[in-house]
Amino acid sequence: MINYNNKVFKPISISDNAEVSDDTRFIYKQVGNVLTSEYKGGSIAKGHLIGIVNDNGCIDMRYHQINTKGELMTGVCFSKPEIRPNGKIRLHETWQWTSGDLSKGISILEEI
Repeated sequence: MINYNNKVFKPISISDNAEVSDDTRFIYKQVGNVLTSEYKGGSIAKGHLIGIVNDNGCIDMRYHQINTKGELMTGVCFSKPEIRPNGKIRLHETWQWTSGDLSKGISILEEI
């Protein structure tokens, strides 16, 4: 199992319907297989996620955030890790809003 504790991630590729941007930073914490994160930046004033890490390092998570317009947004996400040649983690994500327009998207986050 990959340990994500104290790792920081930033988006490097995002769908048009995402609220994250180059300015968003995710700070991951992990105890056992339970993952949490606080995040903010760009159009996100404050966000949290909680998830379960499986033996392959994949993360099944749920998120909620308040954007800079004051809207509460929620969603589900599945992240699959890739270990880069430099040892850093890249997360390939598929997600869906459970609020708003219920649209789906893909993102790639990279450890910084």
